Amino acid sequence: MPSFDIVNKVDAQLLDNAINVARKEITNRFDFNGSKTEITLDKKAMIINVLTENDMRMDSIIDVIRSRMIKQHLNPLCLDFGKEQVASGFMIRKDIKVREGIDKDVARTIIKDIKDSKLKVQAQMMDDQVRVTAKKIDDLQAVISLMRQGSYELPLQFVNMK
Repeated sequence: MPSFDIVNKVDAQLLDNAINVARKEITNRFDFNGSKTEITLDKKAMIINVLTENDMRMDSIIDVIRSRMIKQHLNPLCLDFGKEQVASGFMIRKDIKVREGIDKDVARTIIKDIKDSKLKVQAQMMDDQVRVTAKKIDDLQAVISLMRQGSYELPLQFVNMK
């Protein structure tokens, strides 16, 4: 039976490239001249650490990171912006988590939407992904178009089409 998987994955190398280009752009910008701004990426924990001096600079750093991710063909919806924390002195720190995988609540919503569409497919949760199987490939393509129309606050990829 034909099947495919609905996943949420971020390519670590593309994310690293986007962060490096964003870091270089920030250091070359005139409004950041002489500021103590740091952007680091923890590849194992998939967390972007941003340290800067005020809220205005934090907002412009986030905009630069988003634009660089888009240019690297990464969807910025996978970023989970936490609260800003006050670091030592007048510095502000923000830890941005990169979400990977589909959590249980979103997976349930995806499966419910697939079942409500009345297509002849079966959807099941498997760890952090959703597997969809059907007898016809046309039904699977209809599910893919249905998922692209929905808003799940996560970037969804469709892999392992068999």
